Amino acid sequence: MIAPRPVIASGLVLTAAFLLAACTTERRTAPSRTASEQLMLSAAVDRAAQNLSLNVPHGTRVFLDASFFEGTDSRYAVASIRERLLRRGARLTANRDDADMIVEIRSGALSIDENSLVVGIPQMDVPVPLAGSFALPEIALFKRDRRQGVAKFAAVGYDAKTGELISVSDFDMGFSEQTQWNALFVLSWTTSDILPEDRGPVLRPPPDTPPQERK
Repeated sequence: MIAPRPVIASGLVLTAAFLLAACTTERRTAPSRTASEQLMLSAAVDRAAQNLSLNVPHGTRVFLDASFFEGTDSRYAVASIRERLLRRGARLTANRDDADMIVEIRSGALSIDENSLVVGIPQMDVPVPLAGSFALPEIALFKRDRRQGVAKFAAVGYDAKTGELISVSDFDMGFSEQTQWNALFVLSWTTSDILPEDRGPVLRPPPDTPPQERK
């Protein structure tokens, strides 16, 4: 019995969609760290730094001690904390002897977590008698691939002369997230909070445009 044409057409469409999905790849590490990864970490860092709850009296001369601060992108994180202290009225000094207050900062987390949810058949090695095995590709009716940036900072401030405790912060956290969704082999979309929703491409006039024509 010959199958009706609509059934054959539907089968061909599904087969083509499966083949296209199986050939789609995404390279995330060229160069070694992608812009998305850097943005994810820096967004988490900025949010943790904004939440820094250390109490610094306005006008206090502060020496920031980052000798206990370690982690990926630690220089950017220290700079974000410096900005936070300045916005709260601190007067940063490069010389420890000139400071009224020493602020020691430390990092409890500064990295990216990943987790995936697959509804379908995960990738697996299928044994073949007398021939070893072959890799069966992932067949996902639905897939969620989530990456989350996590930053955890803490700080302690003490008198530069006496060593007396002045203030201790909470363990201040910052998070960022980017999630890739795939459904039915051909549907794909991304949700993210690493950029403002109203941020669009920056358009600049060509280099030879006269200044009076630029807008």
